[in-house]
Amino acid sequence: MQAGTQVALRTTEDRPVDALPLVLVVDDDPDIRASLTDMFNSVGMDTLVFASTAELLKHDMPDRPSCLILDLRLPGSSGLDLQARLAEDGVNIPIIFITGYADVPTSVRAMKAGALDFLPKPFREQELLDAVAEALRHDRQRRLNDSERNEVRVLAESLTPREMDVLRGVARGLLNKQIAYELGITEITVKMHRSSAGRKLKSVSVADMVRKVELLSGKSGTAGGGAG
Repeated sequence: MQAGTQVALRTTEDRPVDALPLVLVVDDDPDIRASLTDMFNSVGMDTLVFASTAELLKHDMPDRPSCLILDLRLPGSSGLDLQARLAEDGVNIPIIFITGYADVPTSVRAMKAGALDFLPKPFREQELLDAVAEALRHDRQRRLNDSERNEVRVLAESLTPREMDVLRGVARGLLNKQIAYELGITEITVKMHRSSAGRKLKSVSVADMVRKVELLSGKSGTAGGGAG
């Protein structure tokens, strides 16, 4: 990686800044910050750099697809300290650790705490680009899930407690008669609640209904379910 002058934030003139993915870098080495800025800008990504965790915490986190490249050893609070702080604050930005002092226990600790990757210095540019591409993919999907979850929660406000009970049974793959047995109601009543809940959630299929129930429960896996 080649050294250069530090650049805090760059944009691409022919595209709006909010349309570009953003890579945040926290590293106390100015040459690393400049080099990463140049590299990410060259592939169409904005880069915002900081020399310490304190500098990063003074800024609001971006409201667009982004990821954080974080040096392990930093002046003041360490990269692991920042990872813990962001988790406590509910900031779900994907983190890629880079370090010249890698050891197995530390890398395991970082990955268990949710880091997507842990790269020892020196690393190949393509290796970091691949890791960033994967992190941005994760963040885009999370943002899509969050957006849909919020929409579903608004729709779900009109559901009755019994309709939610029926939906949970559907999400578990139960047949209407099985849901009826568990809830102590008739199968016809289950069908009535299921139909009403489907309309309220604007479900277009059983799979769509199950996916929306999973979003309400905080899950985001592939939906599936049984037929009545």
